[in-house]
Amino acid sequence: MRIQNALISVFHKDGLGPIVDALNKMGTTIYSTGGTQAFIEERGIAVERVEDLTSYPSILGGRVKTLHPKVFGGILARRDNESDQGQMSEFEIPYFDLVIVDLYPFEATVASGAPEQDIIEKIDIGGISLIRAAAKNFKDCWIISNMNQYSNALEVLGSEEGATLEVRRRYALEAFDESSNYDTAIYRYFAGDALDLKLSNRQKQGLRYGENPHQEAAFFGNLDDALEQIHGKALSYNNLLDIDATVNLIREFEDTTIAIIKHNNACGLASRPTLAQAWDDALAGDPVSAFGGVIAANRTVDKATAEKMNSLFFEVLIAPAYDEDALEVLKSKKNRVLLLLKDYEVPAYNVRTVLNGTLVQAKDAKTETAEDITTVTELAPTAEQVEDMIFAAKICKHTKSNTIVLAKGGQLLASGTGQTSRVDALNQAVEKAGRFGFDLNGAAMASDAFFPFPDCVEIADNAGITCVIQPGGSIRDKESIDYCNAHKMTMVTTGIRHFKH
Repeated sequence: MRIQNALISVFHKDGLGPIVDALNKMGTTIYSTGGTQAFIEERGIAVERVEDLTSYPSILGGRVKTLHPKVFGGILARRDNESDQGQMSEFEIPYFDLVIVDLYPFEATVASGAPEQDIIEKIDIGGISLIRAAAKNFKDCWIISNMNQYSNALEVLGSEEGATLEVRRRYALEAFDESSNYDTAIYRYFAGDALDLKLSNRQKQGLRYGENPHQEAAFFGNLDDALEQIHGKALSYNNLLDIDATVNLIREFEDTTIAIIKHNNACGLASRPTLAQAWDDALAGDPVSAFGGVIAANRTVDKATAEKMNSLFFEVLIAPAYDEDALEVLKSKKNRVLLLLKDYEVPAYNVRTVLNGTLVQAKDAKTETAEDITTVTELAPTAEQVEDMIFAAKICKHTKSNTIVLAKGGQLLASGTGQTSRVDALNQAVEKAGRFGFDLNGAAMASDAFFPFPDCVEIADNAGITCVIQPGGSIRDKESIDYCNAHKMTMVTTGIRHFKH
């Protein structure tokens, strides 16, 4: 493909110089406007002004420069269409073989906190139209739509084959990606916090496979904004699911805490004065399930804690920082993934596919505090019991429904996860606590939803549990409350349900 005429109109000039130099060497006639024109002329290269082609100056403060039939005709004309050829000759329109456009930085302007009028002015009209037109006519026109393409484009220009049809089609695909992403960003700005599914993410990281080896998988987003990997093998789909669950859970706790996650559910969690103590008591919650799990700490991992951790096989460790001597210990296992957790912006919505469509919901951002509870029994909870119940409720929020969480003294004792009945979840938790040697006398019980019958509080009472936190709202709440009153148990309600399916 011989590039006889090129139209160049860009916002960012970085990296453009070598391309215009190459075009000039090839004998290409370059058309341009405004700042781009000045940039090219400063390199000693002649430029045809778009204003001379259209016979119209740049008007409306630069809002209208390239929007003209002589520009778009030159881009959209089909070289193999006799009618198009005739009109191009009749109206003296040059064929454009190459269009280089770099859009106004809309997203960056929004991110900068600029006033709305500045943001509005960064909505590119002419540029986006040029991109779409050139991409549509990729059979005859090559579109370079982003400054990140300049390096590869320069290689194409220097190659023997040049911009082949295959190359032009690939660049057209990237151009429509540019257009789609740009329009989505504008829509999202105007929509604000409205619940919708206008999503665009151009950063794709391939994964080894999905939940199972026969499933293809990828992560869309910039992981580097959230995590820095300092050791270990590449992250998998399942790793990322567990990492997300672990990070969401650990963020609920301000005291020195360690959380151990297996299959998206906590199998160990404890808050203690030191990280090493937190590790001991988190692991004690279920040392069997902890094998191969994902671990998070909300404090710098020191050598003492690292040495304790090192005896266990686990997939991933996440922390805000690591001491150097701790890293020496932890890096002794070459495949073990070590991550630094950054302070990133959490998405406001959850998205998942269902049937032939997509479900979108606002993220569950509610976490109960002592101010959210209402005592519904005759016996009010002690301050210590309130702490235990709030602690258990935080874990319960991040555990698969139906769930029951048992906790005491800043430690997860056991949980029943993902059961088809709340009774099954409680029985599972009680049995598990006993299996790992925990005394449930005086423990707290948290439920992710209300009790439709008093059977759960009866089972809890028989196990020695003395305080219960639950959403409330069942038409038979009174039956559970009456049982608690009759057996000297205390119960509080929150009015907040935390189903997690």
